Amino acid sequence: MKRWLFSAVCVFLLAGLPALAQNITSTAGDKDAELAFVVYFSRHGVRAPTGEAAQYNPYSISPWPAWEVPPAYLTEHGYQLIRKLGAYERMQLTKQGLFTTGGCTDISKVTFYADSDQRTQMSGKALAEGIFPGCKVAVGYLPEGTQDPLFHSLQAGIGTSAATAALLGRVGGSARNLTEAYRPGLEQLDKIMASCGTPTAREKKRTSLFDIPINMSTGKDGKFAEPRGPLNTASTLTENLLLEYTQGMDAANVGWGCVNATNLRSLMDLHTAAADFTQRTPAIAKMLASNLLDHIRRALEQAATHRAVSGSPSKPADRALFLIGHDTNIASMSGLLDLTWIEDGRRDDTPPGGTLVFELWKKRGTGSLSVRMYYTAQTLEQMRNSADLSLSNPPERVPLFVPGCSTADFSCPWPAFSRTVQQAIDAHYVNTN
Repeated sequence: MKRWLFSAVCVFLLAGLPALAQNITSTAGDKDAELAFVVYFSRHGVRAPTGEAAQYNPYSISPWPAWEVPPAYLTEHGYQLIRKLGAYERMQLTKQGLFTTGGCTDISKVTFYADSDQRTQMSGKALAEGIFPGCKVAVGYLPEGTQDPLFHSLQAGIGTSAATAALLGRVGGSARNLTEAYRPGLEQLDKIMASCGTPTAREKKRTSLFDIPINMSTGKDGKFAEPRGPLNTASTLTENLLLEYTQGMDAANVGWGCVNATNLRSLMDLHTAAADFTQRTPAIAKMLASNLLDHIRRALEQAATHRAVSGSPSKPADRALFLIGHDTNIASMSGLLDLTWIEDGRRDDTPPGGTLVFELWKKRGTGSLSVRMYYTAQTLEQMRNSADLSLSNPPERVPLFVPGCSTADFSCPWPAFSRTVQQAIDAHYVNTN
């Protein structure tokens, strides 16, 4: 009887989950509140792999495909996908009453700021073009090659890294444990690289993932501490497969014809796992994300108080702030706030164009403020097919629960959200100069 009752309760709860998820996802504040300010933190769009094909060829029997742009550069396809995202967000923000229907009027109420890399600079321009088509919009960024402390605080000299011990603690004292923990996924990827495509003549045999030396980097001089070995390399290689797919390459060039939408989602678990250890580990997340998250909090505080706040990357009169950085930034901020999500069938993934959204809502009548957080991204198929986005064909958007302040409807009262962020960050890694 008890077993039957337990099963019945489980079926009832599971049956209600789709409706619950749909209700939460579609709810943006309540009827008695208005959107006052929003911060978007986006990853750049689809880029070429960060290395030349020759760097990856030793791991596969067939060569990796050529790209139309230099390593790590945003592609034209990636530019257009971000532009489409911008056009959609303009529709969404207009629907929510934050922007007017069209034209360039709202430009004075918006700040765009990107990291200094070509892919982030161009993604910022694409986003601005999508939101304000035909308008002249300034996108701020430092000169290419400069370590911007907002996005790379450790590399810019804010604080010192002491992450190795924290990372070793999570992996059981040895980086070798990661190989065993993720062996099934590593074997899947290794098999694809050992058997797919058209082999080329080689002087040396293929290097299996399991032949890669395993060690732990120290994380000195502003660099990340990371476990080097099969999982670390697989993270890069699966990201390259994702980029091939979302770039819209011919099927024969996506994993040499052996990778499709289904097994790509499985393979991407390796990339997510590596990021979980190197960016989301709490002690590491404090080092990497404290400065960025504190600046976002200051922008929200400025909008909440209607007073200039030192260190805010936005203007006092702004209604929206768009920051364009990297998946590592999203992962570390999420680790710092203990955020997690499932989007497009993938857990905590941060694909090109993926965005953390911070919405500041104001209650009519009382003037009380609350924050809602979301994660939004185009699906893999929307990116691959360069699908037009609209209110009837939106990117996926899921609500985020913020431990320490979220209530039953996923909103955080502003004082509780500000306090949660301030308690999460480490002032040693914050610089507002």
